[in-house]
Order: sequence, then structure tokens, then C-alpha cells
Amino acid sequence: MNNKKESLLKHNGVSYVWPFILITSLFMLWGFANDITNPMVAAFQTVMELSAAKASLVQFAFYGGYATMAVPAAFFIRKYSYKSGVLLGLALYAFGAFMFIPAASYENFTFFCVSLYVLTFGLAFLETTANPFIMSLGSKSTATRRLNFAQAFNPVGSLSGMAVASLIVLPQLWSDKRNALGEIIFPTLDVAEKAVIREHDLAVIRNPYVAIGLLVLLVFVVIALTKMPRTTHQGKETKASESLLRLWKNKLYRNGVVAQIFYVGAQIMVWTFIIQYADNLGINKATAQNYNIFAMVMFLTSRFITTYLMKYVKSYILLAVFGLGACCSTLGAIFIVGQVGLYCLVAISFFMSLMFPTIYGIALENVQEEDTTLGAAFLVMAIVGGALMPPLQGIVIDMKTIVGLPAVNVSYAIPLVCFVAVTLYGFYTKYVKERIKEC
Repeated sequence: MNNKKESLLKHNGVSYVWPFILITSLFMLWGFANDITNPMVAAFQTVMELSAAKASLVQFAFYGGYATMAVPAAFFIRKYSYKSGVLLGLALYAFGAFMFIPAASYENFTFFCVSLYVLTFGLAFLETTANPFIMSLGSKSTATRRLNFAQAFNPVGSLSGMAVASLIVLPQLWSDKRNALGEIIFPTLDVAEKAVIREHDLAVIRNPYVAIGLLVLLVFVVIALTKMPRTTHQGKETKASESLLRLWKNKLYRNGVVAQIFYVGAQIMVWTFIIQYADNLGINKATAQNYNIFAMVMFLTSRFITTYLMKYVKSYILLAVFGLGACCSTLGAIFIVGQVGLYCLVAISFFMSLMFPTIYGIALENVQEEDTTLGAAFLVMAIVGGALMPPLQGIVIDMKTIVGLPAVNVSYAIPLVCFVAVTLYGFYTKYVKERIKEC
């Protein structure tokens, strides 16, 4: 093992390579779920004949599961262990995925939303467990770098989910067939024809979730049979009320939770509505999803670049600079109508790459070890931003045109506000760190 890996995955003579590999595989699993679900908003909108606002309830259900289960997951982990949290998370993930079978049979949109809600109970357990566990597998001084490195594999799962959506799901949707003018013909069909198409398309949407449920069960067995280390970050006991008070008084942590809410909301909005943005330019769903894939390739590439840069540049400086880059790209997506605006929308992903793990790492940096699990839970609970904000953007998109601009363009003003908040957190952290040095 070279020195770089030693500093990241070895501490006090103990190697954490194998546990790191296993836990990092979980990042890919929830990345797959996140990014096969994003394009399903547009798919459900067409096949179930929903408004953009109602279709975005897919994201409300998906990310609402995080908000519901993150804190209970933390208390479960505090009582038992990281490994127990991982196993319960995998079991819930698989159960939610298998619920797609009856949901497709009943052809009920609410049932699909409930299935996603249960599935993300599992993801809440996995993220509440995996993020602090990765940070604890080595020296505290390299914890943020280590988390960025592990999170760099999350887009691998995301790309897999996007590829399945783009190459397998979306091209097979009969409801997305278009006429010579590029208009979707599904709304013009009679009730009987729509029923046949709806049955087919919902089965197509169901199948990848069932497949990932089977893979999750396999991972469950592997981890169940593997002995995992109990790190010092997990070992201390303290009253929850005391932990909550300390966390509340920690301004860097408290503001980090707020910044994370804004970041996750922005990320989900940027990726979810790329298809609607492209659709406004006459691009079909399968082709539009290719832009999402390219955005994720940029995201993945940038994640490795920024992990390397953190050897030389403070993480909070990079956060502020990349926040400014995201703001500029979003402005382009709003005000440039046409293909160039779509390119600006794709470019946002390059600047988003480091935001989640960096905010996470900064927020937990000065949190006491006995408060880490509960602190991590609120940072995972902050994913609720992905539940609350997409429906707001969907409402704006349904307006069609605003001040002479396509409403889908104007809707990206909401992610712009979010990126401003993230950028301010980067500068705020810089201010706090400089004050500490002066003292």
C-alpha cells in the first residue's frame, strides 16, 4: 500500500481497507436508487397523466423517507452497532424495492410513492451509518478527504442507475412515442389503448427495482458474514438530550445542516428536471437522459479531482469557489434559452461534486465523538431538502411561461438560491477558521 492510502485507511497500525471497501459499496447502492428514480418523475408524469407538481411527489416520497427515518436510525445505531444499522438498512431497501411488484399490478401512483418511501427508510439507515463509519476508519485529520474518496464511488452507482434508465427503461416506454412534430401522442389515444400502454410501461418501470432488490439481498448476506470493526467514534455513551444541546450550540454544525438542506434540494432539482428542460427543446426522454448521464460523468470526474485538490487547498475554500461556479452555471441555465442553456445546466454537476461530503465533513469536524452518530443523523435528515423543493419547482414548471422565458428555465431560480446558501456556508467556515487561528 502506498503512503497516500496509508494516511487514508490506516491508523495506529490498524488497516481498515476491507471494511472501507464493503462500506463504500453501499454508497454505490444508494446512488443507483437515487438516479434511477430521478427520470421516473418524467415517466410517471406521462404514463399516469400527472402535472409536473404531482409527478414530483415521487421525490417527496423518496427523500421524505430520509427525513422520517434518519433520527430513529441514529438511536438504533447508538443502541446496537454500525453493522446492525447497515443490515437493517439493506433489509428495508430490499423490501421497498419488492413493493414495486404489487404497485405495478394495481397501477396505483400512491402505491409507487409508498414503495419508494419504505425503500428510503433503508437508505436513511445506510447513510446514517456509512458516512460517520467511513470518517472513523482512520485519522480524524483525513476524515473529510476519506469521506470525499468514498463518496466518489457514489456516482458509479448513480451512473449505473442512469444507464439502466436511459438504455433499458425510457426507450421501452410506449407512452413516450412522438409524432413527426415531436409531440407525445399518448394523451390523444382512447381509454383502451392507454390502458394497454400503461400496463406495459409500469412493468418496465418495476423491473429494475426488483433486480436491485435481489442484489441488495446478496450484499446483506456478505456483510452479515463479515466481522466489522467497532471504532472509537461509536463506543461512548451519552444522553440524547445532552448530545442535542451540544449540537445545537455548535454553530458550524448547525449551519452545516441548513447548508445541506439547500444543497440536496438543489442537486435533486438540477437532475430531476433536466428531462423537462430538454423536453422544452423538443428532445425525447431517452435522449434527454443522456444529458443526465453526461452530467453525472462530470460529477464523478470532478469528485476525484477535488479529493486530490484537498491535499493542497482547504475544503471550505473549495466549497466556496465551487459554489460560485454552480451559481454562474445556474444563471446560464435560466437566462440562455436553447442548447447552450442546457449545456449550462449540465455543467452545474461539475461544481456540485464536492458539496455533500464537504459540508458533511466540515459540520462534523468539531463534533464530540459521542455525538457523531446523532449529528450524522441530522445531516442525513437534511436530505429532506430533496423532498420539499422539487414540488415547488414543479409548480413553477406547470406555469409554462414566465416573463417571456420558458417556465422550466425560470424554475432554476430555486436551485440558484440554494447554491447561494451553500457558497455562503463555505465563506462562513473560512471566517470561523480564521477567527480560531487568531485566538
